[in-house]
Amino acid sequence: MKNLSQHWKTIQAKLFPWLEEELGPLSEKQQQLVTVLEFARVEQFIPYWRGGVGCPLEDRCAIARAYVAKAVYNMPTTISLIDRLQNDKSLRRLCGWEGRDEIPHASTFSRAYAEFAEMGIPSSVHEALIKTHRSETLVGHISRDSTAIEARERVCAEARKKAKEKKAAEKTKKEAKLKARRGRPKRGEERAPKEQTRLEKQALMTLKDMLQDLPMGCDIGTKRNSKGHQTSWRGYKLHIDTADGAIPITALLTSASLHDSQASIPLALITAGRVTNCYDLMDSAYDAKTIRDHSQSLGHVPLIDFNHRGPKDTRRFAPHEAQRYNERSTAERVNARLKDEFGGRMIRVRGNQKVMAHLMFGLIALTVDQLIRCVT
Repeated sequence: MKNLSQHWKTIQAKLFPWLEEELGPLSEKQQQLVTVLEFARVEQFIPYWRGGVGCPLEDRCAIARAYVAKAVYNMPTTISLIDRLQNDKSLRRLCGWEGRDEIPHASTFSRAYAEFAEMGIPSSVHEALIKTHRSETLVGHISRDSTAIEARERVCAEARKKAKEKKAAEKTKKEAKLKARRGRPKRGEERAPKEQTRLEKQALMTLKDMLQDLPMGCDIGTKRNSKGHQTSWRGYKLHIDTADGAIPITALLTSASLHDSQASIPLALITAGRVTNCYDLMDSAYDAKTIRDHSQSLGHVPLIDFNHRGPKDTRRFAPHEAQRYNERSTAERVNARLKDEFGGRMIRVRGNQKVMAHLMFGLIALTVDQLIRCVT
């Protein structure tokens, strides 16, 4: 936190005055962009492209900075970004281009973005940002939640196939249940063992295997809103672990149909590798013994809202637990800010990797903004 504060003071005292001498007075948005670029240092994660065989590639560092600017300015499309770069001299120079003729064509932006998404550069930048400014600080609460991400693409073939298989399996299970007799099995009768749930399997898997097991394609998600009505969307679901101060620590993108609880354990393992926290705060969707046990195995105290499964289930938080659980509202604020201010509602790319890259550029800007708020 001390290094963060010193870095911010240096930006205010030296970088802003120097830029104002070069570019003129900086607007509030331009100052925000400069701060995000200075803290994120996205160019350090771009592979060195020059010197290879064939025609030289356009400057990927400048394009990466431009995509950060797109998230900060909450621009809907790459075309609008290019148009802004053509007409805003200060923004163009902050990204790394001096003249209009240096700005690449939209197709070049598209190819560069595909490379960034495939290499996971935005996610790497965000991870480095958290490890640099939060790894040595004890975090009181991690609030875990997910949010719907609407996408403009078709439901993937894999998701359709799994939906058909799931429907067929449920039908078979229902028929077997109707045929099965209640009570003890007859002598010599063998009954099929109960199939393990994904949560039970995750307890025996490595993090890499867990992530590979999660569905990642575009499909249909359904949830119940605050008014009790079911709503559906086509796209993905973004799972976020948020620290005190509304700072996003970890993000994971899955298919929209995945239940929130299925991403809890891999998300918790990734977060545990980045920060040290005391409490895990989750809503009733995560109310499962496996999740509680896993949280305790990491040395955390799980505060999970109770999913009352009958009139006899009278579990309640103790007064001090209920007070701590109120901190979970930070997760809702992060979800709202990502969608309203940093491009979370304007997904114009297709595929899990590209959608994740788009959201992570927004989370980078959001994370820096929240870090600065914590020291000012």
